[in-house]
Amino acid sequence: MPQKINPLAVLSKRLKEARQRIGLSQRELGIAAGLDHFVASTRINRYERGVHHPDPVTIQRMADALGVPAAYLFASDDRLARLILAFHSLPAKAQERLIAEAEERAQR
Repeated sequence: MPQKINPLAVLSKRLKEARQRIGLSQRELGIAAGLDHFVASTRINRYERGVHHPDPVTIQRMADALGVPAAYLFASDDRLARLILAFHSLPAKAQERLIAEAEERAQR
């Protein structure tokens, strides 16, 4: 039987990875995501430890502050996470070419 993946554990892991990759503190991320500066650090810490779970609006705000698509924060497979980040960094025309090629390969 395939292992069940906890999407909230994935969110916690990806959130911390993305924050550390760009060198933001938990407080800086929280403030950038619109959290009150008095609780920003504590809230992000709790999200990263999986103690509390952010609502969808906060998830999107954090993704925006981190410069990643929200989908990255839920990518349970590391290869998919890498692909999402790479795709996100491409210009629109290159994204379209990549989609076309992937769809073509999937039909083979």
